[in-house]
Amino acid sequence: MDLEELKKQRLQELQNELYQKQFEQQSQVQQQVDQLELLVKQYMTPEAINRYGTLKSVHQEKAIQSLVILTQLIQQGKIKEKITDEQYKSLLSRMTEKKEIRIKK
Repeated sequence: MDLEELKKQRLQELQNELYQKQFEQQSQVQQQVDQLELLVKQYMTPEAINRYGTLKSVHQEKAIQSLVILTQLIQQGKIKEKITDEQYKSLLSRMTEKKEIRIKK
């Protein structure tokens, strides 16, 4: 093998390692999301779960953010009853409200 072939081979090995690491990271993130879903869905009504599913298919990042917020509230003991569709809609609307930032002079 000449030097060029060795360089190409090494580059290919590095790319394969990178792809493998990315795949593993994506897999870990998906497992974490699945675990959050299992927890949070226990605290949601069927209508709220349906809304979550719709949101997830359209705005996956926002759906995951809502899972994180609800998980934190559950862990803090602030959610004791099932989350209704109306309560979930309220949470989503509060997430999208634009915060006004004022700079005092």
